[in-house]
Amino acid sequence: MPKMKTKRAAAKRFKPRASGSIKRAHATKRHILTKRTTKNKRQLRGMVDIHESDIASVRRMLPYA
Repeated sequence: MPKMKTKRAAAKRFKPRASGSIKRAHATKRHILTKRTTKNKRQLRGMVDIHESDIASVRRMLPYA
């Protein structure tokens, strides 16, 4: 049986935690940050859990996570 391939785009965006949950970064924090307020940029720091409706599809994209 051949090995299953990981979707590389998903591997760069999602990281599994030790507990099994999957974390992701906030959107709109990459570039063009001059128009964003300091408060908004501060609140976008850190990682958050993915939504429960997306867990199944992300697990399929990361078979070895």
